[in-house]
Amino acid sequence: MTRIAARWVLALLLVAAGLSHLTWGRRGYRITVPDWATRLLRTDKDMIVVASGAVEVMLGVALVALPRDRPRVGGIVAAFFVAVLPGNVHQWRTGRSAPLLRTDGARFIRLFLQIPLIAWALWCTRLDASDE
Repeated sequence: MTRIAARWVLALLLVAAGLSHLTWGRRGYRITVPDWATRLLRTDKDMIVVASGAVEVMLGVALVALPRDRPRVGGIVAAFFVAVLPGNVHQWRTGRSAPLLRTDGARFIRLFLQIPLIAWALWCTRLDASDE
């Protein structure tokens, strides 16, 4: 897969995930938010889910709409994937089901998907001499 195609696929995945946080999965995703996050951010779980969904949509759009800022956007996307990892760990440790993650195995696999997602974001947004 070319980096351009990979960037578009990642953008679509981020937008789809973000829209799910804002719509059909919103209630279910609150389960993944650790209690300490609400204390730290001084807000409730629903607001964290909504904010993360909005950020996912914006990052997905930025991946394709801001070509001059591609490496910076890729770094921000990678940082976002790092930032949501505690929620994934919390969900796995508590055994709570959320949309598309109803088994311990699925939750465990989801933890290890963060590493390829981070690498993907950085790879598909780096600039080379051969870039368009």
